[in-house]
Amino acid sequence: MIYLTRRERFSAAHRLFRQEWSDARNEDVFGKCSNPNWHGHEYILFVTVKGEVNPETGYVINLKELSKIIKEHIIEKLDHKNINLEVDFMNGKMATTENLAIEIWKQLKTPVNKAGAELHSVKIVETENNFVEYFGIKDL
Repeated sequence: MIYLTRRERFSAAHRLFRQEWSDARNEDVFGKCSNPNWHGHEYILFVTVKGEVNPETGYVINLKELSKIIKEHIIEKLDHKNINLEVDFMNGKMATTENLAIEIWKQLKTPVNKAGAELHSVKIVETENNFVEYFGIKDL
């Protein structure tokens, strides 16, 4: 089994808040991340796939194909967007990095499988000190 990781980047804004809560309670729970005027990050996305090496090509998956899948299904939808307002797969979900990782997994699983690899993990670096890594579950 070989593990292969592709790194991509995107910039996006979001706000952590619950609409039914007061601004004061949102600030107590989410701090600066609840800023009503949004805030942004320069995210780094790592997508790791796994599989056996194809003896014909020497690849688990062609990195050009993996990059195309990530750009089409994720980067084009997220880059320079407001995660709360403009990203279809985040509609109705709290725009945390944890939820973002789960939803990115859901977007990538099928196209990666169709390309001949298996999705292993999605890692999102939100700041130099914070990142989330998601390994999915079998039935997603």
